[in-house]
Amino acid sequence: MIELDGASLTLEAIERIAHGSERIGLSAGAAARVRAARDVVDARAAAGAPVYGVNTGFGALAEVAIAPDQLATLQVNLLRSHAAGVGEPLGVPAVRALIALRANVLAKGFSGIRLETLEALLALANAGVHPRVPARGSVGASGDLAPLAHLALVLIGEGEARNDAGYIFSTSEKIYPASFLPGADALARAGLRPVVLAPKEGLALINGTQASTAVLALAVSDAIRLARAADIAAAMSVDALRGSAHPFEERIHAARPVPGQAASAANLRRLLDGSAINASHASCGKVQDAYALRCAPQVHGAAREALGFARRLAEIEANAATDNPMVFADRGEIVSGGNFHGAPVALAADTLAIGLAQLATISERRTDRLMRPEESGLPAFLIRESGLNSGLMMAHVTAAALASEIKTLAHPASVDTIPTSAGREDHVSMSMGAALKLARVVDLTRQVIAIELLASCQGIDLLAPLQTSAPLESVRRAIRAVVPTLTVDRSPAGDIERLVTLLERGDIERAAGTTLE
Repeated sequence: MIELDGASLTLEAIERIAHGSERIGLSAGAAARVRAARDVVDARAAAGAPVYGVNTGFGALAEVAIAPDQLATLQVNLLRSHAAGVGEPLGVPAVRALIALRANVLAKGFSGIRLETLEALLALANAGVHPRVPARGSVGASGDLAPLAHLALVLIGEGEARNDAGYIFSTSEKIYPASFLPGADALARAGLRPVVLAPKEGLALINGTQASTAVLALAVSDAIRLARAADIAAAMSVDALRGSAHPFEERIHAARPVPGQAASAANLRRLLDGSAINASHASCGKVQDAYALRCAPQVHGAAREALGFARRLAEIEANAATDNPMVFADRGEIVSGGNFHGAPVALAADTLAIGLAQLATISERRTDRLMRPEESGLPAFLIRESGLNSGLMMAHVTAAALASEIKTLAHPASVDTIPTSAGREDHVSMSMGAALKLARVVDLTRQVIAIELLASCQGIDLLAPLQTSAPLESVRRAIRAVVPTLTVDRSPAGDIERLVTLLERGDIERAAGTTLE
């Protein structure tokens, strides 16, 4: 069980919760904080003085007083009215991450929710009840109101959900409308009862950045694997193109001490060390390789720096109180603020998307060079009897199409804002849009790198009997276990898909058998 305390949830733990049936619970300290904050809400509700979200309307309706006998109805109406999401629902991993992140925020003790309501939220994930959460409808203003409202509706027996107890979910897992049940039925099948909301609890469930943070966190985890996979693909291309390993020497990168650059260069040195292919052209007389080979550490390193920035903000946000108003039990106060604003999430997602665009575009350039006999010294489009066969010609075209789409998606969402809620929310973050774009960039970048691996592995095969290094030979064998060498034309689509799966599972990195940074 992963215990939530509001302060120590890691990306690794989020990923374990998202992709499996890992149970989540609440620490004793968190339970005590939740009870103390709830006592403050109950006292203020009984006193009758205006408190935002307890006995007032929401957003531009904050000055509208609500009668004491309507406070519970107010919270139900909040969930119903704010569940305005549209489009394809989030995949199950993102929904599970969303539940864990929202529960972790509530565990901090600033929300004023009842302990039994928080425990009911945990029970959803533990029972495999996954609400239908449409991906679109949040501007990241008062947090991700629409996605969180769709999640919270299932707690009260409304909305839609599916039952998936014990299922293990892949990164690309999708959920389909036909599999959803009415929320009440999904709860009943899992042996759970609907929650009857008390004052402020509806607001406590939906005020925060957890939908965009969930998508960001899972994208960051995937991008960490992609950064290493990009180094592996680059090393294979360097060898297949008979490029030089000298540009990766440590002394070069020590003179420009960008940590990500140094890490990528170190990976390339380890991966190419001992290559017979590399040794075979030591005296070829070629002075310099193209940038796509020679500058791989600089470009990959810059992407790693963007990844580090995104990871730091994702981990902070996963353990941050993003409520409004916030309950300070030690002073018995409820104070309005703006921690729900998604600007940090939006900037993190946009920055990482730009970083991944660098990985994808330089990967496509290496694949392009592998297609050209005048550059590679290999048969055109990496197949013998080219002309009769087209080889990997169209696989490269696919990589080019993907790289172009990634460039479009790399345009920042965070530079936009549009006033909502009758102008009360006059500057919004677009954090959900940024996170969703990032998730798409991750998928496309994985496909671009898969195509480079397909091409570079074919190139190394064509250089036989010369052999690459031990780590890259191990990668080559892992690829050849699922994708045979191309000798006559066949559809590359299935080959690309199988390599995408290897990347998704981290099998390429494990096959390298060396410690990569």
